[in-house]
Amino acid sequence: MEANKINYNWYAIRVKSRSEKRVYTDLTEQGIEAYLPLQKKLRQWSDRKKWVEMPLISGYVFVYISRKEYEIVLRVFNVVSYIYFEGKAAVIREEDINLLKRMLGQVDVELEITEEQFKPGQKVEIIAGPLLGVIGELIEFKGKNKVALRIPPLGYTVLIEAPGKNLAPYNQTN
Repeated sequence: MEANKINYNWYAIRVKSRSEKRVYTDLTEQGIEAYLPLQKKLRQWSDRKKWVEMPLISGYVFVYISRKEYEIVLRVFNVVSYIYFEGKAAVIREEDINLLKRMLGQVDVELEITEEQFKPGQKVEIIAGPLLGVIGELIEFKGKNKVALRIPPLGYTVLIEAPGKNLAPYNQTN
């Protein structure tokens, strides 16, 4: 392994409210690789409805940088800080960024989950579909179309749409 090899990692940065898209644009214009997970939501105004792209995680943008770009990111207008864990900027695993991308690429599907099959607190694995292999803790049922899963590496609870037939109890001995 080269001694002078530059290490790049994903980091989460906190940005000022409603400035995620502007920060993302400013970062990419400076040559910083950034990722802003967006989702389409139907918004209603008094006179019309419109589909808009909204940040999946409000107030956050992800950057893929080396130590060399660390300070450059902090100088971007509307960037507040890095997300810290144990006194250091928290490194986000590439797998977690890819998981976010996979979740956002999921097509709408119907859920067929009942409380008789899965219990809150139970570990479940998605065994089919675009989120194949995702493991999380079932937190609660959100109506009949969504479940809330806690996915430990991200530290967030994510609402996921998945058919009941695509979920299975997770057994660590698998």
